[in-house]
Amino acid sequence: MTAARGKSDSRIQLVLRRFLRRRLAVFGLFMVVLFFAFAYLGPDFYKWSYTQLDYSSFMHPPSAGHWFGTTQNGFDMYALTMRGMQKSLIIGLVGALLATSIAAIAGATAGYFVGWADRTIIALIDLLLVLPGFLIIAILSPVFNGRTWLIFVVLLAAFQWMITARVVRSMTLSLKEREFIYAARFIGVPDWKIILRHVLPNMSSFLVIDATVNVSSLILAEVGLSFFGFGVQPPDISLGTLINDHWQAAGTPNGYQFYFPAVLLVVLVLCVNLVGDGLRDALDPNAEIGAPR
Repeated sequence: MTAARGKSDSRIQLVLRRFLRRRLAVFGLFMVVLFFAFAYLGPDFYKWSYTQLDYSSFMHPPSAGHWFGTTQNGFDMYALTMRGMQKSLIIGLVGALLATSIAAIAGATAGYFVGWADRTIIALIDLLLVLPGFLIIAILSPVFNGRTWLIFVVLLAAFQWMITARVVRSMTLSLKEREFIYAARFIGVPDWKIILRHVLPNMSSFLVIDATVNVSSLILAEVGLSFFGFGVQPPDISLGTLINDHWQAAGTPNGYQFYFPAVLLVVLVLCVNLVGDGLRDALDPNAEIGAPR
């Protein structure tokens, strides 16, 4: 057990060393942590709440009193942006974990059991791939309007897992022919334990990268749907609803109302993608520790 733990520790150290040599990835991770601090700790150190009105400042440009300016109703844009960032981040994270988990379980099940399970899951994947997910979520959105945002996250994740599941299935078909899987079957280990303890851990690197990529994809999906009024619904706030509320201000003296949430969205997605690229390189067993980049 000590030898196995030492091997695991050395693997983690190798991955960490590879990741830290990717300067852009480290920068992206730093910025993502900064975004979380901005969204979840920022409101505790700012005098305005996203629900407060300043009756003396309507359409006020950025200033010492209102860092991102105010809206036409007197709401503080900095407070609104922090609140919107909270919702977009949590939707991206929860949706990514859910989508990757569904893909892992469905793909591993299809590849391991083959037969009717494989045919059923592949048929479901093919069906979902041809359905317009954006349009279906938009149609279903009014049905769940006013309910918990978790339903919206489930809908997003339901159309995000199919490609990954196909890859997981292919990897499982290869892994189940390995000697350690045959040994586990021979000693009577149940199939589901083999999948959970042997098959999925051997593709953990791929699943971690997929979850990271899904975060940025689902944040953009949420923003797109919320922009058209089919995502996060008032009184909740997300980056998508802020952009939807203030996009007409772009190019005007009040453009700050649009530019701040829009620019933060672009930077956030870019930084998450940088982290994903760094993890891909760090977790690649064939990667060499080359020059920092």
